Amino acid sequence: MDLRFDSICTFPVASDLFALAVHNKSPIVALGLASGHVQLQRLPSLPSSPSQKAKAKTSSTNGRGTIETAWRTRRHRGSCRSLVFSTDGDYLYTAGTDGIVKVASTDTGEVTGKIAVPSNPNGAPDSPTLLHALSPQTLLLATDSSALHVLDIRSDSTFTNVRPQQTHHPHNDFISSLAPLAPSHTSTSGYCRQWLSTGGSTIAITDIRKGVVYGSDDFEEELLSSAVLGGAESGKIIVGGEKGFLRLWDGSIKDAMDGKERRLYVRKGECLDVMCPAPRELVGDDMVAVGLGDGAVSFTRTGKRPCVVSHVRHHDLEGVSALGFDPDGRLITGGGDTVKVWEKNTETSDGEASLVDDKSGDDDDDDDDDNQEESADINDQNGLVFRPNGHDASDEESSDEEEPKRKKRKRNKAKGRNINNHILAFKGLD
Repeated sequence: MDLRFDSICTFPVASDLFALAVHNKSPIVALGLASGHVQLQRLPSLPSSPSQKAKAKTSSTNGRGTIETAWRTRRHRGSCRSLVFSTDGDYLYTAGTDGIVKVASTDTGEVTGKIAVPSNPNGAPDSPTLLHALSPQTLLLATDSSALHVLDIRSDSTFTNVRPQQTHHPHNDFISSLAPLAPSHTSTSGYCRQWLSTGGSTIAITDIRKGVVYGSDDFEEELLSSAVLGGAESGKIIVGGEKGFLRLWDGSIKDAMDGKERRLYVRKGECLDVMCPAPRELVGDDMVAVGLGDGAVSFTRTGKRPCVVSHVRHHDLEGVSALGFDPDGRLITGGGDTVKVWEKNTETSDGEASLVDDKSGDDDDDDDDDNQEESADINDQNGLVFRPNGHDASDEESSDEEEPKRKKRKRNKAKGRNINNHILAFKGLD
């Protein structure tokens, strides 16, 4: 099977990217930065019908699709550790090292509520590591102290009095990844009740009602990423760690962890920092996209014959810290101070090599004019137009305090570049 993704847009952010969230219904991407800034990018929708696609092709010489910065704000005094959209997409939750989870309108960026991150067992501030919207009423919040708080967000519309309904400690170290398990066929709500997590060198499965229902033995390596494919009765669990190989289990989720483990080397000795299931309707198989510490993204088949199908390169120097697929099947990758948008190449010939190493747009070393970034309009080799724009949704509490150090598995250093809001355009999309 030949699978190739081409980079269609590359744009910079003001400081290192810590978190990225993709809207589940619209082509919208939220970015959380080391500086505490949060910004919302709107991607152009792709034409869905043959007539629309034909029209787009004929108008590509005159029209440009744009990636617009809808709003941008200094949301947290420290770094923005994690962010996630609500299940209906109307709100964006962000968590920062200032010990606050903020709830904001997706459309405007206006803050509508705040949740204080509970202190650690010693009474000291406990920085958040992950957020996950499990259902319309349940928000999961993981912290540095290994706590996993289950928040009932129905109890208070302003969120000021929200307190954990439950708190679990499924691991002895901070939770590095969290993947929801699909609801069973007997579920009446249609929402997940269980989730898999990795932390330190162990794997756990937690139930919203029963607490931790499974805890693994020590795998003797730091586990960093995870994904669950398929349903509760028949699925796959995939876990990545610091040694460069995936661990795979098949069968029902209940029995999978007691079954035989399969392994697949993605890149020996390289950290598999992040992972995201690839839409089956896009790639035609059970696959995951894996972001590596060396800046590559590998597309990996997870079926009976697991293998690395292809890869692309996000960056030559910085690791991939976040990735996801938008509703139109575009892959968004982030790492360092760069975000890229990728589109599946549907014109790849059968004879073309499946291993792709795309390094376009990683740096500006080939530019003849070193001051090009200061101009009002910037064109790169992909035909992108870079124009300052967008609106500021700044918070009243924003400050210029230096953010605390990034959590230990994130190895990139903040660049501190000062970049305003932008519109970025790429040819061929209206």
